Amino acid sequence: MDWNGIVAANVRRRRAERKLTQEQLAHDAEIDLTYLGGIERGRRNPSVEVLGRIASALGCHPSALLIERE
Repeated sequence: MDWNGIVAANVRRRRAERKLTQEQLAHDAEIDLTYLGGIERGRRNPSVEVLGRIASALGCHPSALLIERE
């Protein structure tokens, strides 16, 4: 399974649904903008702590970012 790809797609989709820019999400999650960009491209592997902060900023449970969509 491509976990980085699954997380990337879910973060991008949820961010777009909330009409947030990458900069806004990075600020809300207290992570660097370039790090978030890497996560959304599937090139970075976020820690559990970072995944939790991103999920919190997106208003969802961290597990929602790990669910593969069809």
